[in-house]
Amino acid sequence: MGEQKVQNAQEQDVKQLLKVRRDKLAELQARGEDPFRLTKYDASHHSQEIKDQFEELEGKDVSIAGRMMSKRVMGKASFCNVQDLKGNIQCYVARDAVGEEPYKDFKKYDIGDIIGVRGQVFRTKTGEISIHAAEITLLSKSLQILPEKFHGLTNTDVRYRQRYIDLIMNADVKDTFIKRSRIISSIRRYLDGQGFMEVETPMLVSNAGGAAARPFMTHFNALDEDFKLRISLELYLKRLIVGGLERVYEIGRVFRNEGLDTRHNPEFTLMELYQAYTDYNGMMDLTENLYRHVAQEVLGTTKIVYNGVEMDLGKPFERITMVDAVKKYSGVDWNEVKDLEQARALAKEHEIEYEERHKKGDILNLFFEKYAEEKMVQPTFVMDHPIEISPLTKKKPDNPEYVERFEFFMNGWEMANAYSELNDPIDQRERFKAQEALLAQGDEEANTTDEDFLNALEIGMPPTGGIGFGIDRMCMLLTDSAAIRDVLLFPTMKSLGGSDSGKAEKSTGDGKKTAGEAAAKTGEKIDFSKVQIEPLFEDMVDFETFSKSDFRAVKVKECEAVPKSKKLLKFVLDDGTENDRIILSGIHEYYEPEELVGKTCIAITNLPPRKMMGIDSCGMLISAVHQEEGEERLHLLMVDEHIPAGAKLY
Repeated sequence: MGEQKVQNAQEQDVKQLLKVRRDKLAELQARGEDPFRLTKYDASHHSQEIKDQFEELEGKDVSIAGRMMSKRVMGKASFCNVQDLKGNIQCYVARDAVGEEPYKDFKKYDIGDIIGVRGQVFRTKTGEISIHAAEITLLSKSLQILPEKFHGLTNTDVRYRQRYIDLIMNADVKDTFIKRSRIISSIRRYLDGQGFMEVETPMLVSNAGGAAARPFMTHFNALDEDFKLRISLELYLKRLIVGGLERVYEIGRVFRNEGLDTRHNPEFTLMELYQAYTDYNGMMDLTENLYRHVAQEVLGTTKIVYNGVEMDLGKPFERITMVDAVKKYSGVDWNEVKDLEQARALAKEHEIEYEERHKKGDILNLFFEKYAEEKMVQPTFVMDHPIEISPLTKKKPDNPEYVERFEFFMNGWEMANAYSELNDPIDQRERFKAQEALLAQGDEEANTTDEDFLNALEIGMPPTGGIGFGIDRMCMLLTDSAAIRDVLLFPTMKSLGGSDSGKAEKSTGDGKKTAGEAAAKTGEKIDFSKVQIEPLFEDMVDFETFSKSDFRAVKVKECEAVPKSKKLLKFVLDDGTENDRIILSGIHEYYEPEELVGKTCIAITNLPPRKMMGIDSCGMLISAVHQEEGEERLHLLMVDEHIPAGAKLY
């Protein structure tokens, strides 16, 4: 009850502060000094430029514009701090210098207001480079309250939804996105210097091919025709190679209707390039040189550190076949695997789950994903993939079960995918047929036949090397960012409000009700009349047995979908110890990973490890389950974020 009173009092205080700001604006407008009527302000410098050029600017007039982040009023003179694109600088505002009335107005300015300051550059007695204001102008009135400066904006959900506040309050966030812009510019400069031509291809397509992914669907009213959002850039760029544009690239958004996690967003930035008269070896050389160029230009070094691990882009990148990588890390020599039955037997022996449609090459790839992928920390090219997972790639002349393809890995992540491109239209048609068969078997990510692309190949495409780069992952590595959402200005988030706002539940696309779904606005009455719960256990358990179960509060550090599983989410948890705890939970049909990061949950921590999809799950997260109208509903048990990680439940 006391906490509720405190909360109500805080809400009243905020409302009053917001009202005061609007009253100040109304007063200015009544005086004919509406700041929103101003259309421009001539700023001569940014803050950091003044600091860097202090020797030549000392004693000279400058003007800056930015957001006031702090203010100290001390009678006839005051200090404020102004933040702009390049940093921040202190301003000394004296009544005698700016005038009595302007000084009175300045004292009424609020933190967050955007101001222009003109004055002389000087150094204070404490040695801080500052501006002695001669004129101060209110350029825009802030009607909202910024987060408290010492704690900043820390809630990850709010940071992603309100990136504009995140950029104001967190200098490292602004730096990340400045670096992202420089990374993309550096890529363009390198490729332009290599004779590549930047092009643009359609985002709305009738046939979304070029990758194994489920597309988003839409309807174009003017033509009364269904379209898809592109999942790749590949097939149109290859058409341009056919047309005689020998070196082309595109940096653009692609869209894949799949889950959210620390490395995946449904819309992301992809770069694809194609070069005639070369092969995948040429693409390896280009990748190596490009990464070195970008790191050196943006970071000033070819050694990068991600999450405490150093990766050296200056050394020659390792090159290893997928077969050799699997042999190295699993002990299984795929050269000795004669047929599908033997491959399936090995999969069962190594607890690798496969589907009935999977062929020998698919199972090899599953072995690689389990045993080798995460070991690819230093820059590594994994070459020569099985043909079953590479429908657009040239076969190796000496071994047609494999293709001239590589994936580029760093930090255990796939960073790029490259081929010696298939230019045989007869072979390509057969590959499309195989993909159509997989589609008929329920593989939603399989390609469909693209007749126009086949026609282009029949016209004739020269030998070509091609590659696709994930720009977002590259930015993650070069900025030491933990999640893909940290390098996307506006990542995809579950809607707050909108047409579904206020509904107790909504459907996931397959008719199942999600969970987080459930809940409700403050004070909303929830109908539990249709809820069915399991009967209570009749058997009693003694207290000693119960007390052996170690229930703990845990914080979700990371959450991602488990590859090849439609149900499992992999949680990386802070359980109050120094070691991360991994728990897998089959709740993906109820939650998307991104909405669980940062939450405080309850787990049993002393269960023996249980292997799931080749991963040890060390514990169990607690959920509440019930039946409603014949359907199972689940709610992950989440508690107050003030409860620390490791707190034991009694």
